[in-house]
Order: sequence, then structure tokens, then C-alpha cells
Amino acid sequence: MKDAISLHDYLFDVADVGDWEGEEELVTDKLNAVYHAVWHTLPDEISAAEVEQLLPDIWDQLRGGTVLLEADEDELIDWALAYVRQQLEQGIPNADAADEEE
Repeated sequence: MKDAISLHDYLFDVADVGDWEGEEELVTDKLNAVYHAVWHTLPDEISAAEVEQLLPDIWDQLRGGTVLLEADEDELIDWALAYVRQQLEQGIPNADAADEEE
């Protein structure tokens, strides 16, 4: 099902990340690198509802603090991969209900 979904629908532009005191481009680049890394590890059979829950959840976890500025890209990717792995193992809340609606 992953082949029916486009990662480009989830990638960020500088205008999408908000105010990062002049570091919007850095934040955008790091976030998009994280999304690309996560995308490559997602199982092919993942549903659109699961992707729609997972990728925005990564942004929700990162946007409230300074970690996007302080951590290097590899650290962010490692965290995101662990986060996604945990979410997939536990079952993604709300994804099952969205799958039933489709």
C-alpha cells in the first residue's frame, strides 16, 4: 500500500515550519531528512491511515522544543526510527478506525 502514497505530500517547505529565529531552512532540511529516512524503513504494506498518523506525529513530537536546532541529523533520524518502530509495534491509535472508513 505504500506505493499508493507519496512522501512528497508530507515534506516541508521553509514556510511550513514557522518561526525558528532565522534557522527555518536548517529545521526544514533536518525534518525532511528525517521523513526520508523513516519513509525508507516503513513496511510496504503500511496503510495510508498509518502514514497519515505517523509522519505528522513526528513533527508534533519535535516542533515544541529546540531539539531540531540542537541535535544533529543522525541523532534525529535515530530517534525517529525508534519512535516509528515503537508506534508500529504498539499499533497506531486512530489508524484502524481510519482504515475502516476507507
